[in-house]
Formats: sequence, structure tokens, C-alpha cells
Amino acid sequence: MERLLEELLENVHGMWLRRFWGLVVAWIVGIAGLVAAFVIPLQYEASARVFVDTDSVLKPLMAGLAVQPAVDQQVAMLASTLLSRPNVERLIQIANLDTDSKNGKDQNALVQRVTRTIQLTGSTKDNLFSLSYKDTDPARAKRTVESLLSMFVESGLSNKRRDTENARAFLDAQIKQYEVVLDESERRLKEFKLQNLDHLAAAQDQVGSMLSVDREIEKARSDLRAAEQRRDALRRQLEGERAALTLDTGAGDRAPRRSRDMDAIAEIDARLDVLRRNLDELLRKYTDDHPDVVGTRRILADLEAQREAMYEAKRRTGSETLANNGTRLEPNPVYQQIKVALADAEGNVAALRATLTDVEARYAKIRANARLKPEFDQELARLNREYQVQKTNFEQLVQRRESAKLTGQLDETGGQFRVIDPPRVSPTPVAPNRLHLIIAALLLSLGAGMASSFVVSKAFPTIPTVRALRAITQGKVLGSVSYASTPTIVRMRKRENFAFAGGVTGLCALFGLVLTVFFVAKIG
Repeated sequence: MERLLEELLENVHGMWLRRFWGLVVAWIVGIAGLVAAFVIPLQYEASARVFVDTDSVLKPLMAGLAVQPAVDQQVAMLASTLLSRPNVERLIQIANLDTDSKNGKDQNALVQRVTRTIQLTGSTKDNLFSLSYKDTDPARAKRTVESLLSMFVESGLSNKRRDTENARAFLDAQIKQYEVVLDESERRLKEFKLQNLDHLAAAQDQVGSMLSVDREIEKARSDLRAAEQRRDALRRQLEGERAALTLDTGAGDRAPRRSRDMDAIAEIDARLDVLRRNLDELLRKYTDDHPDVVGTRRILADLEAQREAMYEAKRRTGSETLANNGTRLEPNPVYQQIKVALADAEGNVAALRATLTDVEARYAKIRANARLKPEFDQELARLNREYQVQKTNFEQLVQRRESAKLTGQLDETGGQFRVIDPPRVSPTPVAPNRLHLIIAALLLSLGAGMASSFVVSKAFPTIPTVRALRAITQGKVLGSVSYASTPTIVRMRKRENFAFAGGVTGLCALFGLVLTVFFVAKIG
């Protein structure tokens, strides 16, 4: 510790011997610092504060109807990308800051300087952001902050609008594609149903239909057997009758014979009228190919042919004379009636057989449809499933398009930018702080003087003590002689001390005067 103290005293002694070097350096540095403190141009700060309202009353009301955007995340992204190079270059053009830039290098330096100068502070927690910019021109600083604030607000709104438009355009394109797919699916399903109408009708109640048709078949077979038995009985009865009878041609018998002929013809006409009315009724309900219609027409044709035959026989017998015994042949009316009944029975048998054939064909068709029902149901289920999938996707896309539309409208009401403090410029300069610069120049000048004295003392060292001599020579010191000052040397030292004290006092007085003038000018 004693050695360190001795070394310190030696350094102080060396610095004191070179004190005028330090005084000169202190004056130079002090004057340069004062000049720099007043030469640095004043800078004015323009600032503004904006609040991003991310909470909206409509949000809980629109829950489930519109997509709730992550406004906080959007604001954070917007704040982090606001000072990107493209935005800064655009800000320079809007605020007209590039008046002095002449080439690309100057432009790049300007962009870097503006990026460093602009301050964007705040947090997404409270969504309150402060924008500030410093410039030597107050009007230019305010104009820059106004432009920056406009960019901040417009970029947020434009990003929302652009995102909403992109989403709606994508949904519209998808909806158009699904419309084509859905139309094609509907067309295939419709064509399949049209091609398989029988299967659709039969698919309602296959078992019930088969049982009903089976009962119809049994009834038709029973009716057909009864009709065939009646027909066979008429055939046997017809075989036991003769077609013509031998009658006497006397005058007394002609009138009754003509009366019987007229009665038979009248009976046939009556039957023809009944059959024609029945045919009209059948034609109102069935087509010409229906078995009942065909059988009725066949009976009508037989009766008409029989009536024509009777008329022809009547005309022939009116002028015909038989052999000498005075007899003649006449059609047997019983035979004719049985023949008409037989024709009616045969027509009924044909009609019942046709009905049975039709019912059996219907039963076979229902049975065939029942066998094809699993395959039909599988294909129908596949088409319905495909149609339902396309329809569900289409409806979801339409719903999401409406949701995107509502979201865009919600974005216009939510996430509003509210300017809390409009852009304004501080009335006094915010930089540089001349008081701090003056004090820093004073301290720097004093420090520079002491440092220069120390450096010169080390550059031109002296040996102030015996210990220092012993340390330098590494030898033995036999003794030392004290220095005796003469009055002349004493006066010279006093003058040097007064000169040094005056230099230091003058430097401090200079700084004091500058500070006094600064405060007076500031107060004034």
C-alpha cells in the first residue's frame, strides 16, 4: 500500500511538472466542445398516439355467424412490419424527405437514418402506440409523423380489406366449381331414377305387392276354370242340337215361321245393342288392345255375322220351294242361341286367359324387380351419398361466403384506429441538450488536460525521489543532496502557479459565462 501511494505521488509530481501542457490541451478541448455544443443543429420532435380498438360490441352478437379475426395478432404484425424498407421508402416520398439525396448511396443513407430516427413504441397488451420522429425542421417532422400515422391506419384497413376480398374470391371460385359438380350429380341421380321408375315404385312394398298379385292370380285362375267349364258345357249342348229344322210349307204355317224369324233377329239386335254399350264403356277405361275389348268385339262380329246369315236365309226361303211333299228347311233358333252363348263364353274365356297372363307377367316383373332390388338400392345409395356430399360441401361454402361477407362488414366496425393525440411538434427542441453538452465539454476538457499532462510526464520522465532513482538504475544510492531554492526561483515558481491557476480559472469562468448566457437566453 505504501509503495502504491509513493507511485501515485510520483505520477502527480510528474503531471504537475507538465501541467501547462495539460492546461493548453484543456483549453483546446473546452473551446472545441463549446463550439460543437452550439454548432449541432437543434432537433424538434413530432409525435402522435393512436389506439387500436380490438374489442367490439358486435363480436359476441356475431358469434357463429362471422369469423372472429385475431385482431391482436394483426395489430402486432402491423406494428412489426410498419418500419420495413418499402414502407420507409414510401414514407420518404410522401413526406418529401428526399430533397437532398442525389444518388443511390444518399438514398440508402437517408432510409437508414429515417429508420433509426422513427420511434414506434407501445404494446399489443393495451393496443396503445406512440409514433415519434425528430428533425431539424419542425414542419417536416410533423409532416413525417402525419404521413406515418396515415400509413399505419391505412395499412391496417387495407390489409383487412385485401384479406376479406381474397377469401371471398377464393370461396366464389370454389362455389362455381361445386355448382358444376352438384349439377352433374343431380343429373346422374335424376337419370337413374327415370330409368328405374319401376324399381322405385316396386321398392315401396315388394312383399305386399307380390302377395296382392298372387291373390289376383288365384282369382283369375278360378274364374278361368269356371268359364272354361261353362264353355265346355255349351259345346256339349251345341253338339246335341241340329242346325236346321224341316217344316211344312203350307199357307197356314208361313205366318208363324216368319214371326219366329223376326223374334230371333230382334233378340240378336237387342244383344248387339247391349254389347255395343258395353264396348263403349270399356273403351272409356281401356285401350283397343285390352283383352275385354278384343273379346267384346269378337262377339259383336259373330252376332253380326249370325244376323246377316239369318237375313240371307230368310230371303232365300221366301222364294224357295221344297220338294213335292211341301216341306222346307229352317234354322234352328235353339241352336243359334246356344251358338251365341258359346261365342260369348269363348270370349269370356279368352278375356280371363288374357287377364291371367297379364297378372302373371306383372307377378314375374315384380319378382324380377325384387331380385334386382339389392343392386338397385346399392346404386341408388351410392348416387344419393355422392349427391349429399356435394350438396353439403356446396352449402358449407355458401355459408362460409356469407360468413366472410359478414366478417368484412364486422372488420369495418371492429379494430378501429382512434387517434388519441394528433400529430404535434414540441415547442422547444428536444435535442441536443446544450446544458449537458456544455457540462460534458467542461469535464472532457479537464479530463483531457490531466490525461495529456500524464502522457507528457511519461514521455519526458523525471526522477523526483531516491526510491525512483534506485528503481531505475537498479544500483545502490550512497546519498542525496537537498534542493535549495533561491528567491528568484521562488518568484518564478509563484508566477508559474499564478499563471496555471489563472488558466484553470479562466477555463472555468469561460464555461460559467457560457452557462449564464445559455440560461438567460433560455429564460428569455
